[in-house]
Amino acid sequence: MTVTGTAAAGRTFWGFLRPLPVLWFCVFPADFLIVEMEAKIQTVLLNDNVTISCKVPGSTPLNINIMGVIWYRKHQANEAEHKVFEMYGNYQQAFRPGASMSRAGLEKGDVSLHLPGVQLRDAGEYRCKVVVTPEQAQETVFLNVLASPECILFQEQAIVKDDGNKYILCKAHGFYPENIIIIWYTWTQENPQGQEISEGITTGPAIKNEDGTFNITSLLRLGHNVTTCQCMISHISLSTFCRLNFTQFQRGSEMGYAWETTAICIITGIYIVVAAAIIGWIRCFKKRKRLLRRHELPQEKPEELKLGAFTEVHS
Repeated sequence: MTVTGTAAAGRTFWGFLRPLPVLWFCVFPADFLIVEMEAKIQTVLLNDNVTISCKVPGSTPLNINIMGVIWYRKHQANEAEHKVFEMYGNYQQAFRPGASMSRAGLEKGDVSLHLPGVQLRDAGEYRCKVVVTPEQAQETVFLNVLASPECILFQEQAIVKDDGNKYILCKAHGFYPENIIIIWYTWTQENPQGQEISEGITTGPAIKNEDGTFNITSLLRLGHNVTTCQCMISHISLSTFCRLNFTQFQRGSEMGYAWETTAICIITGIYIVVAAAIIGWIRCFKKRKRLLRRHELPQEKPEELKLGAFTEVHS
């Protein structure tokens, strides 16, 4: 290779190396600033408050005057990303109402995001981006919002349908997500250990409410040999099963229900009280009438005697 060729190659090599320090300064500093999150998925119940953890580890206090934090949320449906909160020095702006960060924790590297009254629309992927000039780092976490069902067993009134059978209604409402399981169990004198009911059950589809939560109902036909039945509801938001019990009992040769027996007792008691009052009033009336007759007889006799005496003298 000639001297001219060597010089040209040298100029090309140094021309390639010249921008490397700039690239090194832009790329590698992210390895020195680290952002940590407690978990990749965080769960919160509807209407609760939540703090999405995001921290910059290290013992050196951060200079918040040259520090910036931006929180983004990517909606799980349309994948669009929007700002939730941002902070640069003394400047702060919340794009989601109520979103905030603790300034006291910033110097210690705590850049966690606080959201009050979480709604279903707050669910999604959150990205925490931290900039400490000239470095930056970021991490993501998925916020999962759940709504626990309110479980109700309508046992105060058994539903009588056109077929003459009696039904009991189990309802779960205000839950999210949609997936839910309702199972009926029964205990009888023949099977005191209990077993799952597979017949006489009608469970409707989940109905969506305006706020995004769901309602569902399950109807059970009551058999004559059933003594105790249970509606068991399972949902991801519940730490344990929601269990609702209903008991019916046999009275004489007929099967009765607790609320029917209570009504019969109350009506019978009313009848007894009313009958006793009527009988007492009749007795009192008769007694008073007899007393009046006794007092009236002596008053009539002197008048007759006086009239007789007067007649005799006159004649």
